Amino acid sequence: MTRSYYSNTISDFLQDHETKILGALSLKHTHALEDLQKNAWIKQIQILKEALQSFPNGKIHFEFSIPRMGKRVDNILIIDDFIFVIEFKVGDTEYQKHAIDQVVDYCLDLQNFHEGSHHEKIVPVLISTKARYVENIFEISDNLFEPLKTNEENISKIITQTLSRSNGQKIDSTRWENSLYKPTPTIIEASQALYRGHSVSEISRSDAGAINLSKTTDCINRIIEQSKRYSSKSICFLTGVPGAGKTLAGLNIANERRKAHEDENAVFLSGNGPLVYVLREALIRDEVSHSKERGEKLTKKKSAIKANAFIQNIHHFRDDNLISNQAPDERVVVFDEAQRAWTKDKAVSFMKSKGKEFDMSEPQFLIDVMNKHVGYCTIICLVGGGQEINTGEAGLSEWILALKNYYTDWDIHYSNLIVEEANYLQEESLVNWLIEKGHSQKELHLEVSVRSFRSDRISSFVHEVIGGNAIQAKNILSAIDSVFPIYLTRDFSVARDWLRRKAKGTERIGLVKVPEEKD
Repeated sequence: MTRSYYSNTISDFLQDHETKILGALSLKHTHALEDLQKNAWIKQIQILKEALQSFPNGKIHFEFSIPRMGKRVDNILIIDDFIFVIEFKVGDTEYQKHAIDQVVDYCLDLQNFHEGSHHEKIVPVLISTKARYVENIFEISDNLFEPLKTNEENISKIITQTLSRSNGQKIDSTRWENSLYKPTPTIIEASQALYRGHSVSEISRSDAGAINLSKTTDCINRIIEQSKRYSSKSICFLTGVPGAGKTLAGLNIANERRKAHEDENAVFLSGNGPLVYVLREALIRDEVSHSKERGEKLTKKKSAIKANAFIQNIHHFRDDNLISNQAPDERVVVFDEAQRAWTKDKAVSFMKSKGKEFDMSEPQFLIDVMNKHVGYCTIICLVGGGQEINTGEAGLSEWILALKNYYTDWDIHYSNLIVEEANYLQEESLVNWLIEKGHSQKELHLEVSVRSFRSDRISSFVHEVIGGNAIQAKNILSAIDSVFPIYLTRDFSVARDWLRRKAKGTERIGLVKVPEEKD
């Protein structure tokens, strides 16, 4: 599938009739074609035909897709060893900041996610057709030029000035066009895509990560189907390296089961209140928006009913089941960050402050709720090793203790890393019991990071730093520093200034200041 509405060699573009090019653009355009868009294309064609007379040896693209941003670049030119990314503002008399940021964002997206662009020189160009002439600064950092600004009369001039900085190489335009585009979705983008019916392989940046996620999904689906077949109760403990997509895997499982097996009422539960709110709102807005595009009428209220059932706050789920002796509607539940469920002391103390009697740890209670089902049910616990960060968070051991002491008839499936690495279970007796009673599944560990587009080794670096392994961390850092710069300073203002200089387009920056410990 071509990413552009129209693409051709520049020499053939110069020979093609204006109506032929316009026809190709109109044919690929999926929305209603308004006069404003058609006239903008006509003007672009006319301007570029005039400007590119001196540069026939290259390739031109109209409306090149940037899938992660859900937008299209007006034009891309591949000339010698440069990728010119062009944003037209037909009729504009100023070089607006938002337009400059827009074209820089396109360039960053190509540089970060399009394999053919990773190591090429990329030139953002804003063409405000009626703006005054300005002198440009030709500076390049990390293969990305400072944005160039021009009106319709000086395009060829800035192309010539740029090409004078060529290293004599030429980009293979065919290879560039066929390069993989592997975006890293945010958790919001991923949840929206899954909710609309896309698979993890379509939205995952890493091919290996997509395979890893798919194998994990298949494994858990087999466990659920086995529980249904034998009317048994099962629990899965899923682990993963930082950034491997445990939350994405959980959302994927809950979404797949909810769509294909409505009777299961699969649900994704999280104790992260802001995440629950943001994901719900994102799903609602996205579904309503896409319904409008299809000419359908869907209210936010109706969409909210579905989204609120799909993603729930784990504490609300807990409180709802405190006042009921019936089994919940859900037969498949996914617990995000299960290691952060509360110990018995923490849960009892909290419930007492609310005037409620309670005598279980949170893991025991959540298993007990699902244990009320007659027939099958499955719990999927997403577990981060050593990530119990607040007082009263139980860790994985509390889940295993509950199963060992009260629910020995449950089928237990666990990631092999849980018994191989000490940061999941510290008590040897629990490790031995789990090995004896459970089923080790290597597919329940996500070993490939899909979060970091620059280096899959960043997760390993972070792991070694947290573990205090300085030599290993230093060795990894030396390999990734060129693609993931780390700047060390003890001066707060220096750190702030460095971040501001590095930020491009609409990239956001931030600082986390750790307060000094007091005696």
